[in-house]
Amino acid sequence: MTKAANLQVTHGTAELQPGVKMHYVEAGAGPRTIVLLHGYPQTWWEWRHVIPSLAAAGWRVIAPDYRGAGASSKSQEGYDKRTMARDVNVLLGDHLGVNEPIALVGHDIGMMVAYAFASAYPKSVERLVLMEAPLPGTAAYDALVATPRLRSAAMWHFFFHNADNDLAELLTFGRERQYLQHFFERLAYDQGAIGPADLDVYASAFAAAGAMRAGFEVYRAFDRDGEDNRAALAEGGRLKMPVLGLGGTSSFFLPIAEKMLGEVASDVRVAGIPRCGHWIAEENPTALLAELSRFLG
Repeated sequence: MTKAANLQVTHGTAELQPGVKMHYVEAGAGPRTIVLLHGYPQTWWEWRHVIPSLAAAGWRVIAPDYRGAGASSKSQEGYDKRTMARDVNVLLGDHLGVNEPIALVGHDIGMMVAYAFASAYPKSVERLVLMEAPLPGTAAYDALVATPRLRSAAMWHFFFHNADNDLAELLTFGRERQYLQHFFERLAYDQGAIGPADLDVYASAFAAAGAMRAGFEVYRAFDRDGEDNRAALAEGGRLKMPVLGLGGTSSFFLPIAEKMLGEVASDVRVAGIPRCGHWIAEENPTALLAELSRFLG
């Protein structure tokens, strides 16, 4: 068991295929299942403030470390979001016995994985919550990444992570904590939401062998993800389940959310989380829980 404040979770590890293991935490034992997919540069720890309330509300809560993050395997390949979504599907169906449709919440990179999961396994998702990421393959993603403004460009790290000759690995080696701290400070409204102890958790995870490279590989797959998302949309059409888009009112997401999510889903509602930047679950978990309660019932 892990305890932090009133947080109590059970840890588990599932072998998805030879050489690929996924770590997850679990709490609650309700009849409905909610799956929380974290972003970069984070782990399941992102959800520490919301897991207790969701479990107390009657949910079975599952929060994995996706492939390459936290205590999950740092494999050499498989960082396209279709493969990462398949990891989650195998975890739920083959290892955790989840056979009923789930509520799925994805933040940042986890949002990309959540969309890939919902488009690949639509009957497995009853409701979908997407937070704080541009979705490869959409016009909004293309416009955001192709910004003509270089200074303070929101997505500059997309290019840095894709630099040739392992440049990103070279420049961040031994400086993992400083690099992660820059991310959290640059994109936060509440600078105290991710404190030194939390930064220790994330920095320790990304200082592990292969972790920074795995994190960069998640970004290096974006071109492939865009192709996959366009193909999924052409083949299966827009998502039919209800979709909630959530963004911090001091972040980049809200101005693009309605149009972008409307490209890929037919039943979309968008809401803003006040006093909040990019790190919604850590900056304003109370408002996040209220939105989830309204949307999920």
